[in-house]
Amino acid sequence: MTVYLVGAGPGDPDLLTVRAAQLIERADVILHDRLVSPAVLALAAPTCRLVDVGKSLGHGQTQADINNLLVDLGRRQGRVVRLKGGDPFVFGRGGEEVVGHADAVRTETVAQHRRGRVVVAEVGGHHVRGRRHDAG
Repeated sequence: MTVYLVGAGPGDPDLLTVRAAQLIERADVILHDRLVSPAVLALAAPTCRLVDVGKSLGHGQTQADINNLLVDLGRRQGRVVRLKGGDPFVFGRGGEEVVGHADAVRTETVAQHRRGRVVVAEVGGHHVRGRRHDAG
């Protein structure tokens, strides 16, 4: 099975990549952050199970819980989308989520509209602003 890691962009469905919109529309399960706009979530099929795994100060699931849920659903469900607000690799935990279940399920990351230097960094295996690499 494949888990698709998709960035929801700035919240306007018209600004999603074509691939991102298609995956959202065809997903069986979407695990989404609280920052994903209702307009983007509205693209999901009526039969799609929406699971809010968003975090806020003192509330929400741990990253390990989210990773485990992705593995479990990735093995049992058809098409699983992990939908993150903005770009999952800039100020997000996209890298942690990919690494967190890399051995258990196949992950496909949907390319975002990014600036060149961000793409170059990620191609080199460096996730911009990953928490482990922050100075402070």
